[in-house]
Amino acid sequence: MPIFEYVCAECGHRFEKLVLSPSRAKNIQCPQCNSQSVNKALSTFGVGGGGGAALNSAANCSPSGG
Repeated sequence: MPIFEYVCAECGHRFEKLVLSPSRAKNIQCPQCNSQSVNKALSTFGVGGGGGAALNSAANCSPSGG
């Protein structure tokens, strides 16, 4: 799903919005002050891992001296 982050130029409120089509992206309003003066923000994301077991097994893949 295309979820974008926006920052309001009027009040500075940061919010996310689901945008289904580019034509709807032109009508984004700040949910806090209702201003249409909003800018797309640089979004960050995280990637979850399976835990420490994968990291430990990778460390054991190095060739042994024998």
